[in-house]
Amino acid sequence: MLLTGKEKLERMRDGRIVYLGAERIDDVTTHPAFRNAAHTVAELYDFKSDPARRAELAFEEDGEWFSLYWKQCRTREELALRMLALRKLADVTFGMFGRSPDHVAGMVTGLSMKPSVLDALHPGFGDNLTRFYKHARKNDLYLCFATSPPSGVRSTELFPGQQRDDPCLRVVAEDDQGVTLSGMKMLATGAVFADEVWIGNLTPIDEKHKAESITCALPFNTKGVSLWSRRAYESTVQHELDYPLSYRLDEGDCMLVCDSVKVPWERVFLHNDGVWSRRMYIETPANCYANSQSNIRFWAKMSLIAGLASKICEANGIDKIPAVRELLGRLAALEATIGGMVHGQIEGWEAWPEGYATPNRRFMYASLNWCQEHHTEIIDILRTLLGGLPMQMPASIDIFKDPELKSRFQRWWGTANLEALPRMKLYKLAWDLVGSEFAGRHQLYEKFYAGNSIVVRNQSDREAPWKEFHGTVERLLNRVKAPEFK
Repeated sequence: MLLTGKEKLERMRDGRIVYLGAERIDDVTTHPAFRNAAHTVAELYDFKSDPARRAELAFEEDGEWFSLYWKQCRTREELALRMLALRKLADVTFGMFGRSPDHVAGMVTGLSMKPSVLDALHPGFGDNLTRFYKHARKNDLYLCFATSPPSGVRSTELFPGQQRDDPCLRVVAEDDQGVTLSGMKMLATGAVFADEVWIGNLTPIDEKHKAESITCALPFNTKGVSLWSRRAYESTVQHELDYPLSYRLDEGDCMLVCDSVKVPWERVFLHNDGVWSRRMYIETPANCYANSQSNIRFWAKMSLIAGLASKICEANGIDKIPAVRELLGRLAALEATIGGMVHGQIEGWEAWPEGYATPNRRFMYASLNWCQEHHTEIIDILRTLLGGLPMQMPASIDIFKDPELKSRFQRWWGTANLEALPRMKLYKLAWDLVGSEFAGRHQLYEKFYAGNSIVVRNQSDREAPWKEFHGTVERLLNRVKAPEFK
């Protein structure tokens, strides 16, 4: 099925527990901290369920239609269609929603293409995964994940003599019906809008902590599950014009807290195996399908940044200056680079696992590394072109409430290239990309969403054909003849 925005909003009113500070929020679709972003998610669902876009954003199987990001691709052509669909979805949020519904869906789809990996570890767990994939696909679920232990809190002793339970989420009991979980996981991005959470591990787990290796899926209204949100950026924005990104594109980040949460065995996919709790994503297309979406989403974001930089320069009358054109050319080259890297993953696709098609893993990991290394530079170029212009703008559009202030603003803040109000809108948008709290969160997100850069480069190291590289060196060395001295 293809869910509509109205149906998605209704699902968010499912009895989940969300804490914003000490406040418990019962309905994220109406609360001023989350309602605008909730409707952005609904907009995504309306966009992809529109019958006019069905051929571009959905696929048919056994008489039913499903969102294209659930597609288990078997050919290069299917990978290309999936990539174009992900780009169209990313454009809806201008590349600012990192964990949109197509991200974790890609991970689960990739796992479902090789469930034998899980069955080999524990008979029946692969079947559990296959059933869950079909359930999520059929019901057009928005999945998020929580796959890292809370940072810096493993010690059970805070101060001398002060003890506590280890807060890392773990299995604390099991019986014939399932397992019981307690503890915390980070970072459940998009959780306040999603339908279910995938609990797992994308970082290594030592065998002595194998109880933390549990991999399962839970609806958010499961008893004992709660979400503890960071400050929601839209909560203090009165007017969209003042912070156009914060106002409706804050996807949210939460700590997932489980307090004696019961998970039935049919929702468990891995248990008591620290090594494979991470390796399962690498030995299947899971990591590649999910993170190819990240690359595509970054590409969409680059289009926004490059276009904004150019319009700012035009508005400020500096767009013909050679030094400015050089910086704009740099941004255009960077946008084309990530676009080429995305297309390269499709053109260099792999026939893996048997019978399926996967974006080129080496090219995908290289793209992840590229995005991490260049995002700060990209934002800094935009900041350089912007200069102090945002500081010249009034604090808020509410000056328009006063006719005299409005008239004075329109008279003095306009330029020969742009009237005052459109100029204000432009610079407020730019500030929300380079200087606001929302912008700061994105700086952090782009640097760490795929893990520390060391981890990402280790992925490239693992996938690199070192023997082939060595062979190239040896082939050259074999041509070099040592002289014969008499």
